[in-house]
Amino acid sequence: MKIGAWLAAAATFALAATAGAQEIKISHQWRQNTDGRDQATRLFVREVNARDPSLKFRIYPNRSLVSNPTSQIDGMQDGTLEMAVYPLVYATGKVPEFSITIMPGTVGSIDQAMKVKNTPFYDKLQEICAQNGIRVITWWWTPGGFATKDREIKGPDSVKGLRMRAADPYFELMLKDLGASVQSMPSTEIYPALQSGVLDGLLTSSESFVSMKIFEQTKHATAGGDYTLFMLLQPLVMSKQHWDKLTPAQQKAFDEAAVVSEKFFNGLQQEASEKMVETFKKNNNAVRSMTKAEYDAWVEIARTKAWPAFAQNTKQGKELLDLLQAALK
Repeated sequence: MKIGAWLAAAATFALAATAGAQEIKISHQWRQNTDGRDQATRLFVREVNARDPSLKFRIYPNRSLVSNPTSQIDGMQDGTLEMAVYPLVYATGKVPEFSITIMPGTVGSIDQAMKVKNTPFYDKLQEICAQNGIRVITWWWTPGGFATKDREIKGPDSVKGLRMRAADPYFELMLKDLGASVQSMPSTEIYPALQSGVLDGLLTSSESFVSMKIFEQTKHATAGGDYTLFMLLQPLVMSKQHWDKLTPAQQKAFDEAAVVSEKFFNGLQQEASEKMVETFKKNNNAVRSMTKAEYDAWVEIARTKAWPAFAQNTKQGKELLDLLQAALK
């Protein structure tokens, strides 16, 4: 074997050995084996290991590794944390463009969310992630809705006077313009905020509504049906430092495992929406779905308030909006 070829082979072997020997930690904030995000993570790991048994993983659910869910991105950026199930919206303080992953009036269903994978929009989002030290591994989107203590949510005028949690600055902007006040907090703080009266209501995912037992503190929910205002990307995210340490074969294994996990996760989300409606009803919440007229009114508010603000306030916001709209056509 020529020296150059030998050195190349040795380098490839060394890289594979380094990637294989390291334990890959996966952090998230949800309950083990009950929440779909944890279940899909475990499936992803099994699928990767079916392709490359040398890779070692350890999953840390329920904030057992990182107590503050929003700060998981710090660990991934500095390389001390390999992976997390991480709603990119948590990092809008660092990367304002990540608000596109929850922008109201854009992605309206799981089918639409899957349609925009592997489009120029997807590539642009991955480019922004890479610039900020991370990579999206799985394309997991969660539908959700509204829940409130004392008033059902219908059209935009129904939130006036309420203290709301909306998860994103542009949802918050929209709610403020409609006369609500907003409180910013991770989902783990919602239950005590409702309990103490800090919040009157919120938007979050169907999974979180049930796993965090929000129904114990509310009396009304607007969820299910054909029209969903709340769609949030909650993917498995990896530190770019650690992604780059994987061999091409290992990166391929990750990508293939991601596709398997996405099919599983999408099925769980349909079940999660149905379970949310059923669970809230069982716990004496009045549950209704949003009508098309109500949804259209919300989308119009989003188009005239949230979208222009996002395009103006972020460097790449207009490009992301344009690419997303093109992908959804």
